[in-house]
Amino acid sequence: MNPRLHLAQLPTPIEILPRLSAKLGGPKILIKRDDLTGAGLGGNKVRKLEYLLAEALANGAKTLITTGASQSNHARQTAALAARLGFGCILVLSREMEGAEGGNLLLDEIFGAEIIWCEKINRQNTLQAVFQECWKNGRRPYLIPMGGSTPVGTLGYFSAFEEFITQKTPAKWIILASSSGGTQAGLELGRLITGWDGRILGINVGSEEIDLQARIADLCAQASERIGEARNVNREEIILNGDYCQAGYGNPNEKDLEALRLFARLEGILLDPVYSARAAAGMIDLIRKGFFDPKGSILFWHTGGIPAIFSDKYASLF
Repeated sequence: MNPRLHLAQLPTPIEILPRLSAKLGGPKILIKRDDLTGAGLGGNKVRKLEYLLAEALANGAKTLITTGASQSNHARQTAALAARLGFGCILVLSREMEGAEGGNLLLDEIFGAEIIWCEKINRQNTLQAVFQECWKNGRRPYLIPMGGSTPVGTLGYFSAFEEFITQKTPAKWIILASSSGGTQAGLELGRLITGWDGRILGINVGSEEIDLQARIADLCAQASERIGEARNVNREEIILNGDYCQAGYGNPNEKDLEALRLFARLEGILLDPVYSARAAAGMIDLIRKGFFDPKGSILFWHTGGIPAIFSDKYASLF
């Protein structure tokens, strides 16, 4: 297994959502609170960064470089942990939406990250150019792809699945937001290795479904080699639902906003408007359609991202 830093507040709790369950009249809904991992207001990326930053330190890195959208949760958590560990931090961000100020972006600046803006279409080229410039200037860069979704980062959610197993949760479905693929890939690897008899459902928040399936399967297979349990993973084994992303990435629709309000007003739990609200909207719609056994239990894996609510764009929706 790759080296790991212990940066997150773990284990994150699993809670029952009794009022939401009663409101929907379906299965018992539980929630895994990865919005409570700590480090820069928490979220799922902290688990991935425990492995990625251990590798960065082992390689003698001095500067972290990563990329994402202007309200990237991953960028915010990377900036927070860079500050905590004494790394420099450069964020290559694309401002592809109006009203992107505040929220995660404000926190990036407070954590002291250097921000380089580019068009979304030029993001990868800019990222590579920044990396080369840092290397030339002796800043010892370590490059983290968008979302921290690499085979190394995927190990964070393999470990998370092991944690879930120790919590002896009765749920037979895990539902989560799926975007860059690393979180679902780690959970899938955990399912395969432990032989868990439940199923994992990713609600696609904006990627092309067939591409995301292939990416998750590939990350899962590559991560399996790193734990000495090499597996071939068929992408058809990856369960994704792409019915809820027609509004496009970062554009919450009425179902997303309804889900956000239901969690807030029935359970006092905040979701983020891009990822967890869309995944919750998909879960709620599937419950209403009778997709899950109404007598069973399901688990919603909260991936965090709360600061985005406070961006200018999303705050105006409420």
